Amino acid sequence: MRGMSRRALLAGSAAGASAALLPTVPTAAAKPKAENAAAKPKAAATCASYRAECHFTVPDQWKNDPQRPIWIDGEYHYYYLYNPDYFAGGTTAGTAWRLATSTDLVSFTDRGIAVPKDSTPNGDVWSGSAVIDTDNTAGFGAGAVIVIATMAPDEVTQAQYLYYSTDGGRTFTHHGTDPVLHNPGVRDFRDPKVIRDEERDRWVMALAENDKVGFYHSADLKSWTYVGGFVKGGIGVLECPDLFRITAGDGTVKWVLGVSANGKGAGLPNTYAYWTGSFDGTAFTADDADPQWLDHGWDWYGAVTFEKHRSDGSADPSARCAIGWLNNWDYANITPTIDCDGFNGTDSIVREVTLKRASSGTYYLASQPVAALDDHVSRTVDLGDLEVTGTRVLDYRGTAYEVTCEITWDQLTGAGLQLRRSPDGSRHVDAGIYGDYAFLNRRPTMNPDASGRWQESHSPFDPSARTVKLRILVDRTSVEMFVDDGRYAHSSEVFPYLIDTGLALFTIDGTAVFRNTVIREFTVR
Repeated sequence: MRGMSRRALLAGSAAGASAALLPTVPTAAAKPKAENAAAKPKAAATCASYRAECHFTVPDQWKNDPQRPIWIDGEYHYYYLYNPDYFAGGTTAGTAWRLATSTDLVSFTDRGIAVPKDSTPNGDVWSGSAVIDTDNTAGFGAGAVIVIATMAPDEVTQAQYLYYSTDGGRTFTHHGTDPVLHNPGVRDFRDPKVIRDEERDRWVMALAENDKVGFYHSADLKSWTYVGGFVKGGIGVLECPDLFRITAGDGTVKWVLGVSANGKGAGLPNTYAYWTGSFDGTAFTADDADPQWLDHGWDWYGAVTFEKHRSDGSADPSARCAIGWLNNWDYANITPTIDCDGFNGTDSIVREVTLKRASSGTYYLASQPVAALDDHVSRTVDLGDLEVTGTRVLDYRGTAYEVTCEITWDQLTGAGLQLRRSPDGSRHVDAGIYGDYAFLNRRPTMNPDASGRWQESHSPFDPSARTVKLRILVDRTSVEMFVDDGRYAHSSEVFPYLIDTGLALFTIDGTAVFRNTVIREFTVR
């Protein structure tokens, strides 16, 4: 893509047929630009913003994969893949690592490019991970920040390269042009995730290798030895591995191995698959052969988890934080923010992740929006308990908000909410339960999936409970639903028309009470 507008990108899709309804730039500005046109489009005065209210967004151009944040001097340092040449050369123009810092994981301060692309003949910098070398194992000084990331000098052969920082992770210098881990002759060999194994006084790397996560050891971050791997087929090429230890509320300690994976071909999500189990420093043993999924929606990819730090700076062993890219490679270049705001790149809300034990004995990860979101509430609308039979339209209008409720019933087929509802009721995003599943359905509104195949996401639900808790975070281009205290989550891109601001409750084949229904709005930017 070279400087094309959102309308050009939507051309030929069902969504594109209705694009004229969007309050966007004038027709002349929406025409595809010439092949060598100047880069970023400028939003006209009539173009209302689609930039998210309470989600992280790239300042300009393009972002994709989050990189695991690290804690330095009282701040989270969040790196992400950034393409400063997106509007000139598309996604093939290559990525650098850009940095943003935050104390609360809701409000972020941009710090510019930290790991530049094209600083060596090896080209641009892909995903990897940053660690703090407290004991100077690599020789760049105690406390140096070390980045190991994938690069592909010939655009095919992937290998791992090292960058280092001696200014607290603000700027990085390459450690020569040779890889610290050479490609052994395979196609997929990327996304190194490095952790410190204090018990054995060494570094451990998890690496994505097609249908395998390879494990490597190193004493100095510069020389790596392969020691084994974890293999899982049937869920697509594995990417962006994750490896960490977490303590459950009952005191049980589990290791978790996660990957971004495309399970759509098998009727599974295209998000973050994970296994609980044990790790002896060399091999990971899963509790179950099949993974669980940290998100059941369509757009929570390249996700990373990272240490949650207490107010005194110490890491909390009973919780992690997580953030994912709110997009999907199936339609990565389609978003109204291109024309209206001059960028393409939004992340999920940062989550707090905890380990819980189900009644069956299975351990699982539950997630909720980060607690600091409470500090950014600008308005609260408490609707109390509402009885609903059929559809009940509420006297509320909004484009970015959170709604929470507990739905209870004696007998019905389904119940939920219509979010971002149009004035005539024909367009909306549906979220709730139906039969034996919870769902998020973006089909009745504008969304990026022109194929029509990936519209409604499902997660398991036990209808005999006759109650469900929903927490739904709505923003200008996304909906994230958390079911039953975060047991399941659904994150999907949606592009409702800006005039679609309504909210309704509904039931199917019965009556329900929506208890403790509360709407909260936030001010972050």
